[in-house]
Amino acid sequence: MNAPIQPPTRIERAVVGPRGIVGLLGLLVLVLTLASIAVGYAPFDVTAAAGDLLAGRATLPALVLWELRLPRALLGGLVGFSLGLTGAAMQGYLRNPLADPGILGISSAAALGAVVVFYGGFAASLSLALPLGGIAGAAVAALALNLVAARGGTTLGLILAGVALSSLAGAMTALALNLSPNPYAALEIVFWLMGSLADRSMDHVWLCLPLMAVGWGLMLSTARALDALTLGEDTAASLGFHLVSVRLRLVTGAALAVGSGVAVSGAIGFVGLVVPHLVRPLVGARPGASLWPSGLAGAALVLAADLGVRLLATRPELKLGVVTALVGAPFLIVLLLRERGRGA
Repeated sequence: MNAPIQPPTRIERAVVGPRGIVGLLGLLVLVLTLASIAVGYAPFDVTAAAGDLLAGRATLPALVLWELRLPRALLGGLVGFSLGLTGAAMQGYLRNPLADPGILGISSAAALGAVVVFYGGFAASLSLALPLGGIAGAAVAALALNLVAARGGTTLGLILAGVALSSLAGAMTALALNLSPNPYAALEIVFWLMGSLADRSMDHVWLCLPLMAVGWGLMLSTARALDALTLGEDTAASLGFHLVSVRLRLVTGAALAVGSGVAVSGAIGFVGLVVPHLVRPLVGARPGASLWPSGLAGAALVLAADLGVRLLATRPELKLGVVTALVGAPFLIVLLLRERGRGA
């Protein structure tokens, strides 16, 4: 957990600047979003559907576009951006290349909130009960972590609090599964925990978008502080950055962005771990400069993975969290071996 982020090399400093990277990644996200809208199990005329939708005609293609294709594409971009941005912010703040959005336990707490809704039977009575339960779980986790952060504790203390919170939430989730009186409900919980963007609606988009936007703003506001923290906490404080304020903004921003993302999509792992490592060499290894590119790269990765899920000939379709784990786990192993080689 204490492996330092390596300083940029000459080659890394000579690569394309952050603005060019943001432009290219933004274009990639746009292309993948349009592809996500166009690709599905049945032939679909996107142009005709969009024309009907804009003209107010309630045709079948217009309904499919508005109720199925568009929400899935938008949520893929929103969730991916949240995971990528949070991963970069956590790695920059903790100065640890192995940090990810789950290190604070917010993802586990959001999942537990959704599981409680499943377990209590509330999901059947209200269509948005599941994401609301996930957001409530993330809010409780954020409150607990903010209490730790506001007391001026160390970074290590915040990490330990996150690990404890993640372990507790995971244990309670397992307990709920173990005590579930209905095996079908337990199976549904397991499937949801695997992560997916299927069968989501625009209601899910409107629910999570405002929370994510506030979370993004809070984390992006710490960019200069993250660059200063590469010189150490004492130096950052001497440069005028209030470290408790930075910590509170990061924790609250991560809770809003990741918590609402988990609430609508389930657990999608490894995106926040993998993406910052792919982006960092392109922006000179500056934590602050990697925030926007990491968010866009996260959106592109989730959209691409969701496209792959639909293009595979498996029925029912693979869960999105399974696909990202199959990509991310080998990357983590390679990363650990590389860090071990550097420390040798």
